[in-house]
Amino acid sequence: QVQLVESGGGSVQVGGSLNLTCVTSERIYCVGWFRQAPGDECEFVSTTKSSGTTIYADSVQGRFTVSRDNDKNTLYLQMNSLKPEDTAMYYCAARDGNCNWLAGKYGYWGQGTQVTVS
Repeated sequence: QVQLVESGGGSVQVGGSLNLTCVTSERIYCVGWFRQAPGDECEFVSTTKSSGTTIYADSVQGRFTVSRDNDKNTLYLQMNSLKPEDTAMYYCAARDGNCNWLAGKYGYWGQGTQVTVS
């Protein structure tokens, strides 16, 4: 059972930055970030292969950057130029298979970290 722990959330002003961290209990091929605001569906943010290759949602492309440290089983999500619409609970998720933008394809999830932009 792969365990994931997110950290780094908080409150920030519009235009500010945050860096989220996801630590996995073991190396796993694909790690994704998703977010969910109250009353909304879970939204794809990014997905990253073990090689570091990342696909981003259009809504965050150019503002968010993922980096991966496989030696530390850690994934980072650097979020810049934050907007109020980025406010959500951010979740790290993992799967052994090919990376996918669908949340339902991920079998392992962290507890989430809240990001608030105002």
